[in-house]
Amino acid sequence: MMDDSELEAMATPSGSSLGDAVSGRGQSMSDEGEELFYIPERRPSLDLGPSPMDTSHWQYVDQASSPALRYRSMTSEDDSIHMSDEDGSPTRVQLKGADSYSSCYSLDSDDCEKMTPKLKCKDDTVSEPPVTPELIQDPNQIRHPSLTVAFTFKAISKTLGKLPDGDFKYFKVVLWKRYSHAFNTHPQGLDMVDLVDRLLECFDLELSLQITKALLQAVGQPKMIEYLETLCIKNEVRYDLCETLKKKFGSVCEDAAMQGERRPFDDVFTDLHITSTCDNGPNIEHEVVTIKKLDSNHKKVKLLSTKDIFSAERLEHKHFKFMLITGVAGSGKSMAFRRLVLDWVEEKSHLHVSFLFPLTFRELKQFENSKTSVVEILETLYPATKKLREEDYNCDDGKIMFIFDGLDEYGGELDFQNTSILRDLKEITTLNVIVVNLLRERLLFRSLLMVFSRSLVKRSIPYDTHYDEIDVRGFLDPQKDEYFQKRFTDPDQAARVIAYVNSSTTLRIMCHLPLFCSLVADEFQPIFRERATRAEPPRNITYMYTKLLLALIRQHRAFRVPNRSLNKEKDFLMKVGKLAFNMLEQGKFKISKYDWEEVDVDDEEVVINSGLCIQYITTPVVLCQEKVISFIHPTMQEYLAALYVFLCFTNQGKNIFEQQLKDRFKGIFKGHTAIELYKSAVDSSLRYDDGKYDIFLRFLLGMGLKTNLGLLEPFCTSTVKWPTLVEDATALIKKRIRENQYPGRNGNLTRCLEELRS
Repeated sequence: MMDDSELEAMATPSGSSLGDAVSGRGQSMSDEGEELFYIPERRPSLDLGPSPMDTSHWQYVDQASSPALRYRSMTSEDDSIHMSDEDGSPTRVQLKGADSYSSCYSLDSDDCEKMTPKLKCKDDTVSEPPVTPELIQDPNQIRHPSLTVAFTFKAISKTLGKLPDGDFKYFKVVLWKRYSHAFNTHPQGLDMVDLVDRLLECFDLELSLQITKALLQAVGQPKMIEYLETLCIKNEVRYDLCETLKKKFGSVCEDAAMQGERRPFDDVFTDLHITSTCDNGPNIEHEVVTIKKLDSNHKKVKLLSTKDIFSAERLEHKHFKFMLITGVAGSGKSMAFRRLVLDWVEEKSHLHVSFLFPLTFRELKQFENSKTSVVEILETLYPATKKLREEDYNCDDGKIMFIFDGLDEYGGELDFQNTSILRDLKEITTLNVIVVNLLRERLLFRSLLMVFSRSLVKRSIPYDTHYDEIDVRGFLDPQKDEYFQKRFTDPDQAARVIAYVNSSTTLRIMCHLPLFCSLVADEFQPIFRERATRAEPPRNITYMYTKLLLALIRQHRAFRVPNRSLNKEKDFLMKVGKLAFNMLEQGKFKISKYDWEEVDVDDEEVVINSGLCIQYITTPVVLCQEKVISFIHPTMQEYLAALYVFLCFTNQGKNIFEQQLKDRFKGIFKGHTAIELYKSAVDSSLRYDDGKYDIFLRFLLGMGLKTNLGLLEPFCTSTVKWPTLVEDATALIKKRIRENQYPGRNGNLTRCLEELRS
């Protein structure tokens, strides 16, 4: 055998192929090789040509055991074979089939040929075998599931790729010196990819890593050993983190009341309408009225998917680290949040991100009244991160992404001027300081931040913070049907729901909100569960709008400001309803700051807490921006206006349409009846050819129906008994149709009759 000095000298390039010299291909074997092995001239695998191989000079040896006995199954995880040497001592060879490319003892392997032992003559000089470090492998140790062939290959390749050329050559020399028995040729002529490939063929994954570390120690590269170990640790953390995220976000309960059966998220998710521009205003589709576009954003709109939001290409083009994703209440922001997380887990997007930490403010509330740190929060919510060191959060090999869902649910004050700067992830402080520093981009230099929120929260972002904003706008028409087809796996049931939605243009339009679609589906769920084939939910549009109102001001508001008395709730609805009615009279759909002052309503309450409105920015003149607030949809404005008129009559006995006249002649008018209210509303609607009161009139008529009265009962301080309301209102409308005083308005009256037939 060659001594160490000769082996080290081989690390420098030479004119001849050292690998060929050692393997004996094309030339005679060295003395040392003759003493141990004979390796015949290599032929293509399974070459069955006409000329038989010349074996006259071969010594007779016993037939080698079949490779099948050495490697029983390509899928076996635990197969091991006990062989005996000449002394009879057992030697255990453990082979991991599932994670190895091939056995290094395979007959047709191109990289690790089976060496045929040659019988030794008595006169042959016996040389000592090379000193090979013992490879320690605990048979009882369970391999971490993150340790795969793909990762091991990549980790070793990345580590060796950081070595200087001289060290890499020396690495191959030491590899040949210590483990030449596993290779047929010297690895000096191999590039890094072939070297790692051959290493993984001849050893299983754990031993390959162990050998690499041992050789790195031998070539004096302890930092590379630490780097390789870091890669392994981060790989384990990522795997465990992904498993946690799968359990946390991989299934969803479709029932809004959270009482239904959980289903895989992929089975129910429907693609959302996400635009590359912001400040687009609310959806203004309307069944009757043609509404002028409310926004002033004339930028070219590009449709995005959740995979595009923070892609590497987008980052390179935009040069930002902060993304704000806004949208009206119920537009699907939380579903987009889940989709983005699961796409990262499944390696479908954002592959440049090493760790992704989803943080919902509903979860962060548990840290509000105590001192904590960033590391403590992450370790509490994601225990797998306990293996990470502080330097792992700031490494150059990958980015860390924080995703906040529901920043509008955070009640803390975001003071960007006076909040102390936080640079240590382990520093104990308040949740408010952590949130402010994350939004200020001061906590982690290489981190990415994504925030999902309702629109008004962007006024809390510092003016000098560089960020981009996109808009989640719910469903387009094809996705509306797709949602119900995924929600109801029975095609007949899905067809019934879609037919119900299509029965009203207004319902169809309003289904651009995933929340509204969910409420419609919730109404059909018990019907299908009880197999009531002929049963259907109320067919009036008022009923579904009332369900939407209650979902926004109660269920969704509870996550932000949970404690509000019923009296305050009624007072709030009366104020907002009055504003909506006044705007309807004026034909306005934008709320000015003077409108808010008149009704004494906080814009934060209607935009963030209750979600009835949306804030956006317009540019009425060049270089002049104006913050504008509108209701989330024009029909929601009409519904709230009708609710205001209804509650004024129910609780106060007032007929809004005659109130001004009554104020002039006090004492002349007696108490109003319900039919008088409806007569005033019908006549007012007929007088406007533009139909601005048409949908409002349908809502007002629908609120007196039994199904809707049950939902609105908490807001009614007195019970109005209308035993003949439907009959009286129906007779009134039919009379107006017969009189035909407004022939162009009969279509609206017909739809009012449909509302009353529910």
